[in-house]
Amino acid sequence: MKRTLLLILALALNLSAWAYTREIVAVHSNAMGKDVMAAVVLPENYHQMKDLPTVYLMHGCGDNFHAWHNNASASELADQYGVIIVMPDGGYHSWYWDSPKDPSFKYETFVINELIPYIDSHYRTRADRTARAITGNSMGGHGALWLSFRHQDLFGAAGALSGGVDIRPFPKNWEIPSLLGTQEECPENWENYTVINQTHLLKPNSLKIAIDCGVQDFFYGVNCALHEKLLQEKIPHDFYSRPGGHTWGYWTNAVKYQFLFFSNYFKAAAAEQNKQ
Repeated sequence: MKRTLLLILALALNLSAWAYTREIVAVHSNAMGKDVMAAVVLPENYHQMKDLPTVYLMHGCGDNFHAWHNNASASELADQYGVIIVMPDGGYHSWYWDSPKDPSFKYETFVINELIPYIDSHYRTRADRTARAITGNSMGGHGALWLSFRHQDLFGAAGALSGGVDIRPFPKNWEIPSLLGTQEECPENWENYTVINQTHLLKPNSLKIAIDCGVQDFFYGVNCALHEKLLQEKIPHDFYSRPGGHTWGYWTNAVKYQFLFFSNYFKAAAAEQNKQ
């Protein structure tokens, strides 16, 4: 009887386990002259599927491409929503820019011109903006909005979780001066390389946007300011705030809402295209 119970328990655990495949790839960057690591998560039955949507999930400052998997079990979302998840390494403090000061930091060029073509040529993606989304936490939230606002031809939806969406109130933090110069010496860089000053690039209804930040987060004020600016500019977007700080506990919960937002977008875009 004891063995039977153990067998039943083992079978139940196996049936409830996620079946995604997580691959680690090295994508060569000609722009930076090095390989950049990325985790690619494929949903269950991937090889029987085609034209899959892709979500790019960016990590924060001080983390790496393992962060979302290790800290938030985000790989499970590939099975839940039937998407490919790409988690690239953004370096310790790249902010996903092409730095105007340090030519070894060209992470915008890497993601846009090297990573996305690599993923689309090696995996069963639907290589279209309506099947591609991007989000991230903290520095990764900044990166997701920075890249999507500037490349609406490549992304149909974007989000940010506790994103550093305005760097100007933090002139000495996270080694940003090493990439932009100091705020005193290079004020134009601090104006030009902050997400909140990129909203003029947005075309109404071009990019589906979801912004999420906890009310105890040190980035809450700048996220509220971005929300207000988007309202003033009549850019449709979702804005969420709940009790919580700049923690993995908050992001583990919040990322689920982001993937639901993206899934709804992918389904609506596919339905619209099927009508045509």
